[in-house]
Amino acid sequence: MPKIEKSDDEWRKDLTPEQFHVLREKGTERPFTGEYNDFKGEGTFKCGGCGHVLFESRAKYNSGSGWPSFYTPADSAAVDEHQDVSHGMVRTEVTCANCGGHLGHVFPDGPAPTGLRYCINSLSLAFKGAKESE
Repeated sequence: MPKIEKSDDEWRKDLTPEQFHVLREKGTERPFTGEYNDFKGEGTFKCGGCGHVLFESRAKYNSGSGWPSFYTPADSAAVDEHQDVSHGMVRTEVTCANCGGHLGHVFPDGPAPTGLRYCINSLSLAFKGAKESE
């Protein structure tokens, strides 16, 4: 499946200014302000830019970090990881494997069974409830 490629102007037409800042300019939302931080619905979290399935609600947990946290992606091919050396730190950035949108970062301090914490911006996500039809 070919990856989605759009110009910044095309992305700006499809995203809110806040979503564009996070997904396309690698921004972040303030902790504890995102729509999905305390969200407990059952279903699927998709990329807010392209709709690609990223995480399942069963893998979501409260990390106390202030951002939605997951211990594993929905599928091993759902996200890509890249080294991020911005802001004087070395971190692992997480992007949507389908459109390259910035989602957040992954850290090695999560719960079992993976020990990982995918710390994801709510603005990068769209939620689809388990009972919603395609």
